Amino acid sequence: MKSKLLRKGFPFLITVFALQATYSQTLETKIDSVITTVFKDKEGPGGVFLVAKDGKPIYRKAYGKANLELDVAMKPENVFQIGSMTKQFTAFGILILQEQGKLQVHDAISKYITEYPNGNSITIHQLLTHTSGIKDFTKMKSIMSIAKKDLTPEELVDFFKDEPVDFQPGEQFEYNNSGYVVLGYIIELVSGESYEDFIGQQIFQKVGMDNSRYASDRDIVKNRAYGYHNRGEFSNKMYVSLSIPYASGSLMSSVDDMLKWQEAINKNRLVSKNTIHNVFTKYTLNNGEQFTYGYGWHLKDIDGIPTREHGGSIFGFKSMGVYVPSLDIYVIGFSNCDCNSPTKVTKDIASFVINEKLKN
Repeated sequence: MKSKLLRKGFPFLITVFALQATYSQTLETKIDSVITTVFKDKEGPGGVFLVAKDGKPIYRKAYGKANLELDVAMKPENVFQIGSMTKQFTAFGILILQEQGKLQVHDAISKYITEYPNGNSITIHQLLTHTSGIKDFTKMKSIMSIAKKDLTPEELVDFFKDEPVDFQPGEQFEYNNSGYVVLGYIIELVSGESYEDFIGQQIFQKVGMDNSRYASDRDIVKNRAYGYHNRGEFSNKMYVSLSIPYASGSLMSSVDDMLKWQEAINKNRLVSKNTIHNVFTKYTLNNGEQFTYGYGWHLKDIDGIPTREHGGSIFGFKSMGVYVPSLDIYVIGFSNCDCNSPTKVTKDIASFVINEKLKN
């Protein structure tokens, strides 16, 4: 009797597995088609994309070449410069120090950098939320005069600190790399460690992000993806000292490590649940107007579903990550040519996966 029931149930199980396989293939095929609208050149620079649901990858694939000169194919394990996605780690560095009782986000920056102009009126919170009003050094015409120089954090801050402010603290939201440079310098002053060492020990080592680090063009980096421009033809990326993007954009990572990072945030592994709430809060300006940036993330939505997003762009590389808290969906995309942006691709994938999961 039991064997008859098993035999009757067997075709049903086959059907279920077949449907699951078909769904998986359909999902993969549709994601492939979204990515190849931009990453279509198999012989040019490429990218890596990962989609995860409930912390588990459901899509992980590489496109194009990691190195054009050596004709090396891209692979999912490749390590990229992530540009402004660095700001997530800088923000967490500040919050780790806050939980250690070494600073408070509502402290004036003059408490740590005593001679900073108007420092009594600018808070760490305003640096984190891009509402400080200080000049963004990447928009200064003189930026190229320091681009290839190895500067200390203090020298980098000195480069822009005396520039006229764009607005008074708290009056506007305006995305600003200088604010995150100042945050990196504060991390060093308060911790007594270099930014590189602090982030490496307090975040990367604790999370198990073994392929993440402060970027270097000199060191041997296992699985490095090389960066390119396309200005009529492909060329190696322009050299810029990585002391210049610093805490606003000088980290490297892989898509697998970034998933570990997202899981560490979800599980409150580095800071408390209350602090995580503060990271993803939409704050207000002096006039009460709300803006859509927390601490290191844009707080937006896709198809009406709230998301946490951030991208990055640095010579030779672009990156984009989208997390959907309500569905625990994470989509991350890296490109090793600043000619190919993963931003729209990543958002389109997130939109597709959101709608697929809502249907099922």
